[in-house]
Amino acid sequence: MSGFEAGYAVGRVTAEELHGVAPELAALLVDTVHGGASLGFLAPLDHGAATGWWRALGPDLADGRLLLWTVRAEADGRLAGTVQLRPAATANGRHRGEVAKLMVHPADRGHRLAGRLLTALEERARELGLRLLVLDTETDSPAERMYEAAGWTRVGSVPDYATDPDGVPHPTTIFFKALGG
Repeated sequence: MSGFEAGYAVGRVTAEELHGVAPELAALLVDTVHGGASLGFLAPLDHGAATGWWRALGPDLADGRLLLWTVRAEADGRLAGTVQLRPAATANGRHRGEVAKLMVHPADRGHRLAGRLLTALEERARELGLRLLVLDTETDSPAERMYEAAGWTRVGSVPDYATDPDGVPHPTTIFFKALGG
């Protein structure tokens, strides 16, 4: 993939693979939450609870209500990041999907891995016939700047929409991206 850091590989995770990879995903989630990222969890986040949360996504992965990607370091196979796509289930929304839980391990940031994950997600979304993606992220966060740089359009922000891992409310910015054919 031109323009991206070499040494990392992006791949999809199937429902069958989820059980085995859940502890690694949990470690990434725990590290990311403890690093201050607002991902819907409060600190301290227990590794066992995080593993259970990931494993509970299995039925959604199995029936296509959720798609999950990871990026790994090619040298040692270490999990470096992940992202999810939730295609809308309603009849009037089948042309859109929601991007969720984009995480890159702090040790792997600066290698354009979030961009690689988003590119893989957007390519699959187009294959599925999705024409619109939406997401939300903490206002004034590094993630907000990354989405803007990746061509996402800022809709606006909602005050005190979610709390950070310490339970402090913060505004959330809503983004969308129209996918070309």
